[in-house]
Amino acid sequence: MTTTFITGANKSLGYETARRLLEAGHTVVVGARDPQRGRAAAEALGARFVQIDVTDDASVEAAAADVAAHEGVVDVLVNNAGVGGPQAPAEELTAADALAVYDVNVFGALRVTRAFLPLLRKAADPLVVNVTSGLGSFAAVHDPDRIESKVVAPLYTSSKSALTMLTVQYARALPDVRFNAVDPGYTATDLNGHSGPQTVTEGTDAVVALATGGPGGPTGQLRDRSGVLAW
Repeated sequence: MTTTFITGANKSLGYETARRLLEAGHTVVVGARDPQRGRAAAEALGARFVQIDVTDDASVEAAAADVAAHEGVVDVLVNNAGVGGPQAPAEELTAADALAVYDVNVFGALRVTRAFLPLLRKAADPLVVNVTSGLGSFAAVHDPDRIESKVVAPLYTSSKSALTMLTVQYARALPDVRFNAVDPGYTATDLNGHSGPQTVTEGTDAVVALATGGPGGPTGQLRDRSGVLAW
């Protein structure tokens, strides 16, 4: 049995990832900051809920301890929790704004990865999937044929660049655990006012493919539903 822990799993991409992996036979633990929404999502899915605020060290450590006590192992960790940040002109953005975005999108993934590493290392083929964005890819944002080249969002985009590079560095530093970054693509979620042309099912294809791909899969890659992406 494959045990998967997903942050930000109470809605959108996280919820759909949980639903699909449960369908694939995984034991899924739904992680979410809001207890009421998290429990409701877990109940609807038929999964177990664990409260986790990825910006809070104590909350992350408590979540890892909870999973250690109940499941005892994590085969797949999906760092899905993310925020878009303020919708403000670039010249009005502050360091405090940046810290708030990075605290979830980058430092949150780091906190969770660090806390869950002992559980991952109990698995036969541990995998971490970081949900990033093509908006953090130099190749994508400089390609006039891609939607990413039309978006201006300095904090969100740069935080996703940082998360993608963090993924590569973890893959090199910790070869006993596979680390990959996934770009969902322009998917209709709360983050973009449901303006994306892709469904959440399409947006979770890459995560699900990695999580169900079996042992010996890739590490240190940036992927979307079509395969490996240029950076």
